[in-house]
Amino acid sequence: MRLERLNYNKIKIFLSLDDLIDKGLTKEDIWKDSLKWHQLFHEMLEEASETFGFEIHGSVAVEIFSVQAQGMIMIVTLEEHSEEEEELLQDGFVEMQVTLDSTDESVYEFHDFEDIIMLSGTLYRNGFFGGSIYFWNNKYYCILKADHSQTAKRIFAITEEYGSLSNLTNHYLQEYGKAVIKENAVLNMHHYFPV
Repeated sequence: MRLERLNYNKIKIFLSLDDLIDKGLTKEDIWKDSLKWHQLFHEMLEEASETFGFEIHGSVAVEIFSVQAQGMIMIVTLEEHSEEEEELLQDGFVEMQVTLDSTDESVYEFHDFEDIIMLSGTLYRNGFFGGSIYFWNNKYYCILKADHSQTAKRIFAITEEYGSLSNLTNHYLQEYGKAVIKENAVLNMHHYFPV
């Protein structure tokens, strides 16, 4: 599990499939709103509270994005509340508003451009030509989006041989990173650096 503070009242939590398995959960438990999921969620909030040094009480909005073949990303927003609501919430009750979404898009980070060249050659030979490449904070990032789940599993398995899953989002990279190749990155990389 990885935690990232996005701003004063918003945190991002990444749970890999291994994290879910270790906790005895499946993605379906989350969609069903099971008791095990609520227990895990409260543990994650406690860990975030200790890590970032703020109290989590009251209502929170939770956006959950299922990342194909990798796990899930949760964006937790602590919402402002009135004194009346605060009195009602003294019992430690946490109200959740959950939004679920699924994406076949993932962001991978690489320390060396050579790894992206090698990855692009392998993906090209496997019939994948899309993607984007960004540079930020002395690392390269590759944003990959597959058109269906079987393709996504294969693409992400190949990509993990060359890089590691990033906790940055494509929106963050598009705003703060420097675009190296915005479209059809694998096709362009294979054209200029055939391997």
